[in-house]
Amino acid sequence: MKFSEEQIKEIVSLKESLIEQIDKHQEGIDMIEKNITVLDLFLKNSSFTKASQLEMKIEKVKKPEERSIPINKPEERSIPIKRSNDGKLIANAYVTPEQVSIILDNEILINADTPPFKSFFLDRIIGEMKKRDNVEAENGKIQRESMIDYIINKNGTNIREIIIKNYRQKERVTELINTAGWSLTRMLENVNK
Repeated sequence: MKFSEEQIKEIVSLKESLIEQIDKHQEGIDMIEKNITVLDLFLKNSSFTKASQLEMKIEKVKKPEERSIPINKPEERSIPIKRSNDGKLIANAYVTPEQVSIILDNEILINADTPPFKSFFLDRIIGEMKKRDNVEAENGKIQRESMIDYIINKNGTNIREIIIKNYRQKERVTELINTAGWSLTRMLENVNK
């Protein structure tokens, strides 16, 4: 099969375009790999498992702006929280302007004492938000009743629901849901060891 000169020019042009796309995407991949290295270092210094050892699928990772949860309407909305390694549903997060309720799937049985729930999710994530709210309350920027707080509802020793009240900022919703998903996934891994 012989190609015309015009067809050959188009094929060469297509090839050059594909090479440019590869170069463009390679820059993005390099940036992602650098970010993963930084996160590995952070997790190593925080005495957690390296991110590279976690079973994660990169195609499920979205940019923060894509993961933000719209909360400007008063009705409640549901966000599924899934395990990163197999996509199995762990919980559903229900967001209202007043609170975030994370309700675990009925099949998920996790004791509230399983790490890293208290040390990471409650103490580090919510604890840091509480500290910032406390400073704002002391400076008169918010009322004490408006400070972030949480309630853990259990069935025996197993977590059934995590209610986070007064999150106040939509950026916090995204952080709370993402870190809850990470914590619950790690807890399930610890239970199954």
